[in-house]
Amino acid sequence: MPPKSETQPASSTAKTQFSDPSDDYSIDPIFHILRVLPFSFLRPPKLRLKIPTVTLPSAMTVFSLILLTYFMVVSGIVYDVIVEPPGIGSTQDRFTGAVKPVVFLPGRVNGQYIIEGLSSGFMFVLGGIGIVLLDLATDKNREKSVKVSFASAGIVFVVIAYVMSMLFIRIKIPAYLR
Repeated sequence: MPPKSETQPASSTAKTQFSDPSDDYSIDPIFHILRVLPFSFLRPPKLRLKIPTVTLPSAMTVFSLILLTYFMVVSGIVYDVIVEPPGIGSTQDRFTGAVKPVVFLPGRVNGQYIIEGLSSGFMFVLGGIGIVLLDLATDKNREKSVKVSFASAGIVFVVIAYVMSMLFIRIKIPAYLR
């Protein structure tokens, strides 16, 4: 069998493969009437619409929104909305009978008070900011004193976040890692 001839014009093959539904020819006469009749006595208005310009937010705005979203997620906002736990708990002292406030819900890993979630989320965000500061300390275009300040603040933030998070876990679960 001889090979097919490739001398067909490109416009005819494109028209047969991809037919545009807005072409002028159609078999249906009602379609033709609906397309032509309204425009015989109606005239579309000439509108001068301006395309709205949307400017991109700055990098700090995006970073702040992502950091706020991260804080809300790790703080357990979804849990707080669904379960509606109290803001802070209370317990009665066995010896004096006085009522003391309790920030951490003891013994329950999958439960929390609102203030517990917020304080834990703040520690996670503090550690994340510390890592960002450590990253900024590696920039070659900054002065040495600024790099040292960023590095020292980043190390302090990460250490505080780690120590406080471990303290929170030990308060929540007394026999953790012992």
